Amino acid sequence: MAGGNFMHRVMSYLVNELVVNSLANSPAFQRFAVRTSKRIEEVSSKAAQKKQELAERVKDLSKDFESFKNQ
Repeated sequence: MAGGNFMHRVMSYLVNELVVNSLANSPAFQRFAVRTSKRIEEVSSKAAQKKQELAERVKDLSKDFESFKNQ
């Protein structure tokens, strides 16, 4: 039983190394990774901007509500 587990770990390691090395040396995968990274950065930036805009709107609405309530 233990020998099978050891062999599984060795095979898993070898396959993992083969896949990682082949992807690391693949220009197509590198382009994909760079494009994906840039796109994620853009989406994150837009999300942060929208979050800020929403916070400002909520703040304005809160002020408007308070002034309406005090009338």
